[in-house]
Order: sequence, then structure tokens, then C-alpha cells
Amino acid sequence: MLLTKLFGRKDSMTQRVHLSRAEKWKLFATVFAGKMIGVVLVLLAMITIPGLLSGTSASAAETFTAHENLTFSAINTVWTLVAAALVFGMQAGFVMLEAGFARKRETVNILVECVLDTAICGVFFWAIGYAFMFSNGNGFIGYHWFFLQDMPATYGTTGVAILAHWIFQFAFADTASTITSGAMIGRTGFRGDILYSICVTGFIYPIIGHWAWGPDGFLATMGSKGNFLAELGQPFRDFAGSTVVHTIGGVVSLAGAIVLGPRIGRVFLRDDKIKGGLPAPHSLPLATLGAFLLWFGWYGFNPGSTLSGMDYIGIGRVAANTTIAACTGALGALGLAFFFGPTKGKFDTGFSLNGLLGGLVAITCPCYWVSPFGSAIIGLVAGLVVFLGVYLLEYLRIDDPVGAVSVHGFNGIWGTISLGLFAAGQYGAPTATGADNSAPVAGLFYGGGSSVLEAQAIGSLTITLATFIVAMFVMYIVSKLPYPWKLRLEEKGETGEGGIDVFEHGSKAYYD
Repeated sequence: MLLTKLFGRKDSMTQRVHLSRAEKWKLFATVFAGKMIGVVLVLLAMITIPGLLSGTSASAAETFTAHENLTFSAINTVWTLVAAALVFGMQAGFVMLEAGFARKRETVNILVECVLDTAICGVFFWAIGYAFMFSNGNGFIGYHWFFLQDMPATYGTTGVAILAHWIFQFAFADTASTITSGAMIGRTGFRGDILYSICVTGFIYPIIGHWAWGPDGFLATMGSKGNFLAELGQPFRDFAGSTVVHTIGGVVSLAGAIVLGPRIGRVFLRDDKIKGGLPAPHSLPLATLGAFLLWFGWYGFNPGSTLSGMDYIGIGRVAANTTIAACTGALGALGLAFFFGPTKGKFDTGFSLNGLLGGLVAITCPCYWVSPFGSAIIGLVAGLVVFLGVYLLEYLRIDDPVGAVSVHGFNGIWGTISLGLFAAGQYGAPTATGADNSAPVAGLFYGGGSSVLEAQAIGSLTITLATFIVAMFVMYIVSKLPYPWKLRLEEKGETGEGGIDVFEHGSKAYYD
């Protein structure tokens, strides 16, 4: 019938129907529109009726099947383990960097000390450290899961297997422990090193770290109803550890350097402008290789702290910000050294290496919440902080052979504060299934006011002061112990043939 109406087909029982061309297309359009409306109604019914029957609504939160949740957990766990391997690989970088910046006679001591710190950290973080830091307890300390017992299958709501999370956090704890030795090179007795290392990895780092990273730490819950400084309305944030790892490690290192005093024969610039300054590094190629290994490991340190392989956009942003800050940090420190350093008009290798590391340290806290432009500024300022920090310690006659205090301590503080300035107001937090940007973090320069900056300053100041006071107490006690357990090496161990390497370990790093 439709064809008959449209084209006027003659039939023996009917007369030909004559329609104009306009009438034919009008009829066609009407019929076609009706068909399409019917198709749309059928599709709408297919979409909405199952939802109505199951009692859900269009505004209901997204849900996942048990199989999907299992898949997300597997992805997050694998991602966390890959990141943990990268972070643990940073130990090779630390060994090379410290050994390269030190003198030949201190090389073996650095190698063995880094191995010892890792072993001590593993044992104590297994026994008590992880429990103190990440289990539930109170605002100051966790008190469950000792010796990794009676733990849940996954950590919190991350979906990450709890032992995978332990591996990842062990690598972080090991980093803090290794940072500590940087400013204490060349004059620390090995048995004294054992004692302070136990205190750092078993107690100082995990207990103070619980304040910021524990599930109920008083800085992590700060600004919420019924908790510390509820009226502030902001928690303390430290995405990957500018404060928790680097400031703690750098400040403990500073305390150790103060208590130990300088290496025998160390001449400072304020005492002799010609002969003063740090002794020349014994192997800049080794130090440079170490710096690049650390940079490589930072791609686990920062992106891995999402604990979510599903937050692929966040991972990419964090990795990009990490890279840019390292680059501008190196350029900033190198430029300042060129114009104002001890070798004016020369391109200084040591400052360029510590500058890139300072940029990496600084971006570690804000890396998830800032834009690439913000990370460039943060890194550039970090290079300045490294340069000024080295000369401040030199003026104070504090012997820091590798720049650990300036790179990790001072830039850990700067990076933490910088979040309150440069948080872009676009990004919230990673979750097990992706990013949650419903509550983005905005800093002072992005219209967020001063509340984030205040929270960051309070958290950084609290952890810095607490760490310094406790570390000074620990270092002072160990320094007063009878030999051979005291902190400072005997004078003949520093000045004798072969130095500390032969005295403490009976071997040299290099034989002619």
C-alpha cells in the first residue's frame, strides 16, 4: 500500500492514485519520522526499564561487579609492586651518588653502610615499623599488625594487597634511612651507625610518619570535625613524601652532622677563602650515574604513590611534573653556580646534580595537584634552595659531604609549602577505580585562599621540629656511649692509612 500511495501503481480493483512530487516526499518524511520515533522509544525502554525494575536511578553511584573489583585490585597491586621495584632500585643510586661525592678512603664504608641500613630497615619495618606507621591506633601511633600478623587482605580502600603495600613502604623507609647517612660520611663509627639506624627505621620514621600518613594520624585528619584544628578545614597533604621521607631523612642527617662535628682536616670557606670548601669528589662519573639512577627510581616514587593503576591520567601528570621539576632544578642550581659559585664562569657538575635532585625532592609532595607550569617554578626554586643551603651549612661550619641536608631537608620543606601556593584547583585524589576530582585542591596562586598553605606550614613545621628534637637526643646519647659503640670514629680511624675503609672494614675500594 505504501508503494501504491507513493508511486501510483495501477491495480485491477483500484484506480491509479495521482500524487504530486511534493506530496510524495511529504508522505515519505512522515512515515520515516514515525519509524525513527518508534526506534528511539524502544531504545529508551531498553535502557530505563531494567533500571526501574532493579530500583536504581540515573543519579546512583557507579557500581562494579565482584569480578571488576577483583580486576581493579589486581591492576593496582601489580602497579604498586612495579613502583616498589623502581623505588628500591634507588638504593643503587644513593650508593653511587654518596660514594662519588665522598673521598676514596670513605667509599667502602658507604657501600657497607647502605647495605646495612637496608637490612636493618627490612627487619624493623617488618617487626614494628609498618605497624607503628600504617595500622590503626591513635593520632600519634599505630598499634596493630606487629610482625605483619592479623592484617586484612588489602590496604584500606586501595585494593592493593597488603603485603605489596608493605614492600612499597619498606622501599620508602629504606630511602629515609639512606638519606640520613649522607651528611655523616667519613667520621661515623660503624657500630654507632647500627644504633642510630635502628632508631630511625624502627621508631623515628614510622612513628612521626604515622602523623601524616597513618589512617588516623592527627595531621592526616587535621581540619575535619572532631580532630586537630577542625576550624582550618584542611588536612596536611604530602602525596609522595617531601616531608615524611625527605624532610625526616634530611633533618636526622643534620642532627647527626651537628653532633659529630666536621671531618678532621675539613676547612670551611669562612676560615680560608682559598683552601676552604668541600673536598673534591673522588669520582664525578660515579656520582652522575647515581643521580640518574635516582631520577629513574623517582618514576616509581611519585607516580607509584597513586597506589592505583586505574588513575592513568594522574600517573601521567605526576610523571610529567616529576620530570619538569628535575630539569628546572638542575638548570637553576647550575646557573647560580655559574654566576656566584666557587668556580665562577664554570659549569659545576656537583651543583647540577644536587639541583636536579632538589627539584625531585621538592615536587614529591605536590606532584599530583600541580600543573606542569607549577612544577617548573617549584623545581627552579629548588635549585636556588640547594645553592643557598650549601653555603648556609658552609657558613655554620656543618660538614655535609654530599649535600643531603640542602637537597632533602631544605627542599623537603620547600616542596611541602609549595603545594599551598601552586595547587592548580583541578585535581582531587586517586582511588582504586580512578581519579576522584570532586574536591580539587587549590593553592593561594590559583584562587584557593591561604587555608591549604596554612595546613602545609603547620604540618611541615610540626614534623621538622619533632624530628630534629628527637634526632638530636638520639645522636647525643649514642655519641656518649663507650667505644666502640659511640657515634664518632676514633681519630686514628680517620687519619690512618686507608682511612675509615681500612680501619672499619679492612679493605679499600681501589687497589693500584
